Amino acid sequence: ANSKQAKKRIVQAEQNRIHNVARRSMMRTFLKKTAYAIKEGDVATAKENFAKAIPLLDRYATKGLISKNKAARHKSRISAKIKALDTAAA
Repeated sequence: ANSKQAKKRIVQAEQNRIHNVARRSMMRTFLKKTAYAIKEGDVATAKENFAKAIPLLDRYATKGLISKNKAARHKSRISAKIKALDTAAA
């Protein structure tokens, strides 16, 4: 990078990368917590964690951190598993 503008963009890109890594990690943590609750058969915890994950998925899809299809795929699959678990428990 030779120009001042290019140097600034390098700094901004690194800041954005660190920011995105943290957000992606948080999203994956909520998805893993939900998956673990489903595996354990804990419907209440699974629903609670999924309710926290839905806005994150939507927000990150809007911001471009993940694609809209990926967000939709995660929401669809997890909600189907929770629904199956809920009907099996009832």
